[in-house]
Amino acid sequence: MNAGVSSLSVDEIKRVSLAALRAAGVSAEYADIQVQLLLDAELRGVHSHGLLRLPRVIERIRSGACNPHVRGNGVWTGTAFLAMDGEHGFGPVVACHALEMLYARVESTGVAVAAVRNSEHLGMLAWYAQQVAEKGLILIALTVSEALVHPWGGSQAMLGTNPIAIGVPAAPRPFVLDMATSLVSMGKIHDYANRGKPIPEGWAVDGSGRPTVDADAAKDGAIAPFGGAKGYGLGLGFELLVTALAGSAIGTDVVGTLDSTQPCNKGDVFIVIRPACQAADLIQDYLHALRVSRPVDPASPVRVPGDRGRQARTDHEQGNIDVDSRVWTQIEQMARA
Repeated sequence: MNAGVSSLSVDEIKRVSLAALRAAGVSAEYADIQVQLLLDAELRGVHSHGLLRLPRVIERIRSGACNPHVRGNGVWTGTAFLAMDGEHGFGPVVACHALEMLYARVESTGVAVAAVRNSEHLGMLAWYAQQVAEKGLILIALTVSEALVHPWGGSQAMLGTNPIAIGVPAAPRPFVLDMATSLVSMGKIHDYANRGKPIPEGWAVDGSGRPTVDADAAKDGAIAPFGGAKGYGLGLGFELLVTALAGSAIGTDVVGTLDSTQPCNKGDVFIVIRPACQAADLIQDYLHALRVSRPVDPASPVRVPGDRGRQARTDHEQGNIDVDSRVWTQIEQMARA
């Protein structure tokens, strides 16, 4: 059963979360970047990538799996290709460093790519897409995870959830898509298990490869790819692309985003593009046309990807955020360490 929630202000979450990282020896600058990412996920209602991750981040520092004092070492191996060794630093710190290097290069090249290896969990990709698009640039971001998804027609976890994010400048706010190639996230499976609820049919198989609606059994099994064979194909394509560009681990060899002790060996890819023309107003007009187009249910208007999270962020900024009490107790204890 759910152990309850703590209703907290944004300021309180920031203060205690920063204190927990500072107590673990993280610099003020890098702690702030990490907390910004986690808090943005909470504000958008993506709790699987929010504060739930913070205790593990700190546990990984303590175990030596993560080095919170580095921002990665990037080498230009081509005019527009940056090979980044994350040196086991914080995912968002290394990613922000890579993106800063891409910003400077894309002004002359038009397109610049960073392939990152040996970096910690990247977190919610929408955070990066939003930042890049607000600068008037386009971002395509890819990352992989531990093998959590079974192939189409299979019953064993063989590939990651492998999300993609796309950020495109638009006025007055950019378009941001952030989606995994799995039907649901493993975090959502854990949420159902914590609340003692069965998961819908078709979401997952258990450890023996049998279809299950038992969330606890699904945690030891595999998630289905979204869209059947097409989602499987996309997820596999992204896994191969990231591995080929970053020189990172693949499939069942990927570790380090779900545990507290193993060095993270997945890969990340960022593609930054300078638009050839100013189409922000045209894009926004088209997005507006989508939103006001005829819905199936008049009570449920058509949404554009990112709308739900943006509205949730606005609502939470005006009030408190409900955080799992067990997670918050852990963070408070770490802040007092």
